[in-house]
Amino acid sequence: MSSWSSRRKLAFILFGFIVLIIFVASIYFLFIYKVPACTDGIMNGTETGVDCGGSCVKLCQNSFLPPNIVWGGAKFEKVTDELYNVAALISNQNINGAATDVPYRISLYDDRGILIKNREGKVTLYPHRNSLAFDSAINVGKRVPAKAIFEFLQAPVWFKSHDALDGIAIINKKYTDDNNSSSLEVTLENRTLFPYEDILVSVVLYDKDGNAIGFSKTIIDSIEAKNGRVTAPFTWPIDRKGAVTSIEVIPIISPTADR
Repeated sequence: MSSWSSRRKLAFILFGFIVLIIFVASIYFLFIYKVPACTDGIMNGTETGVDCGGSCVKLCQNSFLPPNIVWGGAKFEKVTDELYNVAALISNQNINGAATDVPYRISLYDDRGILIKNREGKVTLYPHRNSLAFDSAINVGKRVPAKAIFEFLQAPVWFKSHDALDGIAIINKKYTDDNNSSSLEVTLENRTLFPYEDILVSVVLYDKDGNAIGFSKTIIDSIEAKNGRVTAPFTWPIDRKGAVTSIEVIPIISPTADR
């Protein structure tokens, strides 16, 4: 009899203990526990850093390559006696990483190293492609630039993305020099089943030694699907007198986040 009483007492204790565990767990999950999120300021869930990596769209700082300033700085081109175009070519070597609206500054200096003018802007770094930070018609007054420096004002905020521009083909580049002017027509073809919209097209002109001697950019509203074609025009009030031997065309669209 005492053995049965002891077993019943033990069963009551065990049942009470299980009820207590369930009660405490319910309180914890209802009022204390928070589902891991990519915006909670702590490293949790599958994250490999604070609110980055794993299932988060944002990439951690240690999971991407820094952008490469291809020319080692910026280049400039004289448009008129007081106006200059400036640009910097940026290479994003991350196959699955993009950053939008990265702020930058381009500074022009004279031959004594004295600042002439700063120009600030923003550039999008598209996955595994080049981007052109370009500013036109910078007024330098009577001073003559001798050097241009490019710098990012803050580190890119990377997110997961992929290259969706494989369907755009550059099928023609027609450059001509004329008296005191030059022009370029770039024809792009869409070889996919869906249209492209709001394409930023940048161009860089090179001489026979591979030096960047001209640049510009324009926006194309759309390219229709199934071999749709559009021509992007560029003009400069400059006669480069046959110095242009190659042309780099850089189409960019707004990158989308992968989840």
